[in-house]
Amino acid sequence: MNLVLCLLSTRQYLTAERIRGIVPGYADAPSDEAFFRMFERDKNELRELGVPLETGRMSPFDTVDGYRIARSDYELGEIDLAPDEATAVALASRLWETPELAGAAHGALVKLRAAGVEVDEDQGRVQPRAGGADPAFAPLLAAVQAGRAVTFDHRRGGPAGEVVRRTVEPWGVVSLRGRWYLVGFDRDRQAPRSFRLSRIVGPVQTVGPEGAVEVPADVDLVELVRRSVDPGPGEQRTARLWVAAGRAYGLRRLGTVRGPAEHVGRPGEELELQLRHVDTLARWIAGHGPDVVVLDPPELAEAVRERLRGAYAAHAATPSRSAPTGVPT
Repeated sequence: MNLVLCLLSTRQYLTAERIRGIVPGYADAPSDEAFFRMFERDKNELRELGVPLETGRMSPFDTVDGYRIARSDYELGEIDLAPDEATAVALASRLWETPELAGAAHGALVKLRAAGVEVDEDQGRVQPRAGGADPAFAPLLAAVQAGRAVTFDHRRGGPAGEVVRRTVEPWGVVSLRGRWYLVGFDRDRQAPRSFRLSRIVGPVQTVGPEGAVEVPADVDLVELVRRSVDPGPGEQRTARLWVAAGRAYGLRRLGTVRGPAEHVGRPGEELELQLRHVDTLARWIAGHGPDVVVLDPPELAEAVRERLRGAYAAHAATPSRSAPTGVPT
């Protein structure tokens, strides 16, 4: 606080030595090295708090950098919240249950009250909850804030899906329909991707230096997740399946039977149904084993094969259980 007051009170750039002689506490440092450690620590804390600390020189003849805080950048502008807006802020402050976010919400309320905005946290009867219970939530959020790439094991599809190592440049952690997702640039696929946090297996590890990840200015994180989870009407397609006679009545109710068809000599019918999300439909189909075969599209067929391979591997690892039949190679 003393450092903030000092840098707010001047229009000039103050050198570290000048600050050392002005701010209480710095003069007590036993050595120059101890002072610079204290000063660097305090500068980093101010920047983490969002204080706009400027570095520069007053003239081209100066040989040492100085520091100041521009009052126009530091002071909070006038805020006038309507009653419904104040209620929304109160609900938002009660939304977060995790320690990583509760402190930030409390700090935001303190700043609003300091600006003369009264926010009643007891307003409303709604009790919102959005806690990040997944173990990967905290390290991923920290990686996003630090701008560091991460690597982790991610299970594709359902519980029996294949576990794949991923290296991602994280852009953000968002919630959609009660589930948390990491959104970022997948270095392995060289494309933006989203990952459900509940499918991350084991610890999340950071790689590379801080500040190496840049979030695109025009990216919409929630929209990226929404498109991967539930494509819009213009993106919906049709899947063609072969269904064995007398089998998979649940899938039959969701689709339209186009006529009789055989597969490797077995009688059945060809079924068409709307393909909204590959992962979801692949899980349903894989649960029917050899009684349902994907005819089109190829990516759905491959997604089913991955889940069947995962089920085969899980059963093969247990000697007391026999491996499922009909698993494609």
